[in-house]
Amino acid sequence: MNALSDSLPVEPLARRQRVALIGQGYVGLTLAMRAIEVGHSVVGFDLDEERVKRLAAGEPQVGDIGPEQLAGALASGRYLPTSRIEDCAYFEVAVIAVPTPLREGVPDLSHIESAASSLAPHVQVGSAVILESTTYPGTTEEMLVPILEVGSGLSAGADFSVGYSPERIDPGNRTWTLANTPKVVSGIDDRSLQEVRAFYETLVDRTVVVASTKGAELTKLLENTFRHVNVALVNELAMFADDLDIDVWGAIDAASTKPFGFMRFEPGPGVGGHCLPIDPTYLTWRARSRLGRPFRFVELANDVNDDMPSYVVQRLIAAFNRDRHVLNGSRILLLGVSYKRNTADASEAPAVEIARQLHDLGAEVRAADPHLSHRWADPFLARVDLSSDELSKADAVVLITDHDDFDYDLIRRHARYVLDTRHRLDGRRVEYL
Repeated sequence: MNALSDSLPVEPLARRQRVALIGQGYVGLTLAMRAIEVGHSVVGFDLDEERVKRLAAGEPQVGDIGPEQLAGALASGRYLPTSRIEDCAYFEVAVIAVPTPLREGVPDLSHIESAASSLAPHVQVGSAVILESTTYPGTTEEMLVPILEVGSGLSAGADFSVGYSPERIDPGNRTWTLANTPKVVSGIDDRSLQEVRAFYETLVDRTVVVASTKGAELTKLLENTFRHVNVALVNELAMFADDLDIDVWGAIDAASTKPFGFMRFEPGPGVGGHCLPIDPTYLTWRARSRLGRPFRFVELANDVNDDMPSYVVQRLIAAFNRDRHVLNGSRILLLGVSYKRNTADASEAPAVEIARQLHDLGAEVRAADPHLSHRWADPFLARVDLSSDELSKADAVVLITDHDDFDYDLIRRHARYVLDTRHRLDGRRVEYL
């Protein structure tokens, strides 16, 4: 089998299937809605009972899933959100889409272990289990398969299928959705690969076959490490350019006119979300633990990107010093808390670290973000609505996440000083990262 091949025949699904989706976060819920849309029946399992209750009440917990879509799924009778693993019994396809965070710099696969252990007693002959959670190469074969075999008493490959298909969901992206983004698929053997591919062929326009589950696991880490390293490059370049009194944004615009050999990346206040701050570290941890040597590009990128919130704070201090003001006692308004434009996800968001550092320096920190749920809270941030009054009373405004629905004309008219980390505004009172 080639490393990448679309030549394998695909057996069409003769019937709709009973699908168990373990984890109902932004990956699992998106998969659930798509599976229901094409005719499957879905049991959406999650340990968070509050999340399950809200889903059952028609309240989506993911920004890209609207209330109408969730209501339609519930009304179809083919979507059951639950915190009871017993409801997953008799599944034909199970997809594990649970978090894989870092704990003190070490991959934490406890959610995968727990999901696999809970699911294993319900594995039957002919079942297929697919892992989507981001992880280091080897997890599917070395961890998932043994847990499923012990818990089911069956043999992977011979009795049931196992595969890996990394998630590629991009929150807030209206152009590239789950359906039209090519889906990488793999299996522990040919039969497993066929089962995995056949399932995803019902969900997406195109599947891309990878020769092994390790190769598919590495594919996901490669995608995010590529972004992580290039973001770090332009972040460090932005710091040098400011010291050299050069417009880095103009240089990026000019370089972007080259039709080959260049891909545009932009500096920012730091990386956030479920991927960039975490996934590349899985790769460097695996390199150190298995091979005994560092992945130097990733470790350097981590250093640069992790330091960006501190750099934003230092730029703010420098701006205050120029005007002979002090940060201690000043009122700072942060615009945008979520890590990404037009989304409600504040996971690992640099705004949170910026707010903490400003608070520790004695500043009064407020934040406006129309996308965040009213339930989201942070001890260092007072939530406010964007208004002329809030802008006028702030000694400085920091644009961290450039949501499209911010009133940028209002900001231009009323802000005394803006540190724009996204190059979204213009004017004599605006300074760029």
